Amino acid sequence: MIRLFDIVFSLLGLVCGFPLLLLLALIGLFDTGSPVFLQVRVGRFQKPFTLIKFRTMSVDTASVATHLASSSSITRFGYFLRKSKLDELPQLWNVLRGEMSLVGPRPGLYNQEELIAAREARGVFSVRPGITGLGQISEIDMSTPELLAETDEKMIETMSLKSYFHYIVATVLGKGAGDRIQR
Repeated sequence: MIRLFDIVFSLLGLVCGFPLLLLLALIGLFDTGSPVFLQVRVGRFQKPFTLIKFRTMSVDTASVATHLASSSSITRFGYFLRKSKLDELPQLWNVLRGEMSLVGPRPGLYNQEELIAAREARGVFSVRPGITGLGQISEIDMSTPELLAETDEKMIETMSLKSYFHYIVATVLGKGAGDRIQR
């Protein structure tokens, strides 16, 4: 049932949000010269997939977890995208393709070995990664891998249609801060 909602909502978001996506891509083009950010992430069953987002950092930023990146790498427009969470909109394409869900554990990078091990031990890779989830609205990010894996496991064990919609609504209403940036 959740997959059906994922398909319907991601398709509606992409179609209805197309003018906004186009506008943000155009502004991003002037901001960084490359408005779209592609990065290989760890997916369901630890299968790799390419996550798509709007670029919020300069093009030459190292490919590391967000909490390890320097705040000076974030562009002025990138700050706006992150604060408004609009940088996540292109991931609706990942959801439509079945690589992600709207709700699930945030997909990590392959160099986040501690997070991968903690998630593997807790069975977190049995579900699709998500755009939002309990970790995000609780402001738990990838800088605390054990806590995040524990929170992901709790979310998976208690997932229902009610919690699915709760996580989405809480995110849209601004709950959660996303990954911390090194100051």
